[in-house]
Amino acid sequence: MINQNIFQVIRDSNFSFSHLSYYCSKLYALKNVPQNPEYHGEGDVYCHTELVCEKLLALSEWKELTQEEQELLFLAGAFHDIGKIYCTRQEDGVWSSPKHTIIGEKVFRQIAYKNVEQFGLTFQQREIIAKLIRYHGLPVWFWTKDRTEFDLLKVAESIPLRLLYLLSKADVTGRIAKNPDSLVEQVELFADYAQELDIWQKPFAFANPYTKYQYFHRESLWHKANLCDDTEFDVLLMSGLPLAGKDSWIEQNNTKLPVISLDEIREQLRLPPPKNSGKIAQIATEQARNFLRKKESFVWNATNLTEETRQRLINLFAGYGARVHILYLEIPYQKLIARNQKRARYIPEPVLEDMIKKLELPASWEAYTVNFEIE
Repeated sequence: MINQNIFQVIRDSNFSFSHLSYYCSKLYALKNVPQNPEYHGEGDVYCHTELVCEKLLALSEWKELTQEEQELLFLAGAFHDIGKIYCTRQEDGVWSSPKHTIIGEKVFRQIAYKNVEQFGLTFQQREIIAKLIRYHGLPVWFWTKDRTEFDLLKVAESIPLRLLYLLSKADVTGRIAKNPDSLVEQVELFADYAQELDIWQKPFAFANPYTKYQYFHRESLWHKANLCDDTEFDVLLMSGLPLAGKDSWIEQNNTKLPVISLDEIREQLRLPPPKNSGKIAQIATEQARNFLRKKESFVWNATNLTEETRQRLINLFAGYGARVHILYLEIPYQKLIARNQKRARYIPEPVLEDMIKKLELPASWEAYTVNFEIE
């Protein structure tokens, strides 16, 4: 890995992908990863990625971007197919890479988080790049959905769609395909629709937080609706890796609210992790239902690292009329490791690394409000 800020490396090399791959050994792993020649006649993933980075620099819009935007976009282009290393396979004689964008987002986040001194990215920069990687294929297929605006509005909550458009445009032109013009047309259609929805540079302005939450959790709700907020109480859902400081934050900021802590339940039952997780969750859920029935606010304190886990809980809480707020906490990787070494209930390193690997950060559409406290 590199020994200086990665943006500095990019600038000093005049935005050279081959130079960047020299410093980021993970990018060399893209070599010899095969692709379907129908869509990638140029060769392996490394060849494609190098072409994508060249196409970015050749875009007419490139010079209009700020220096930071150029750096973010170039780094996203360099890592946009990193997930293909882990999921490329051959089925019926055809190479494919299912879910490579989802995997790629997590891989990049893990690399940038664990190597913060080398990458030098802020939390916001890291997450913009991660989401660009996750959604770089959206402009090609968004129009196939029944609610064509839904995914655009969702993604606009996380990243500027104009940057996503540029990455996708470079992606579809940085290849040798049988029908390249149709891919470019779809990307241009994406740009037109995003501007029509007024989400080209910013998220959509929903009527209120309640309407926004309901739009992303109900079918067939018009995005310009203005719903009456009938929520009655608040639930705070904590999220973050173990040792990120959730207990300390609750102690310092929410002393008046009752807390449902899965760790405390585990300690009371004297069960070491990860045994009997289902039993602990069942006990915690029943405690939550007692508060929910009485419309009383409380804090749910657990890691809640994946969207699936969070949505299961949020759907339960919101079903009782709660305003659910997510608070995500994060501390630097080295500090996380240091805390674990001192912890009485030490988490085995493979377990902690697996948690980092599967981490999915909360998106702003997931709950009534979503906030972040990053050290």
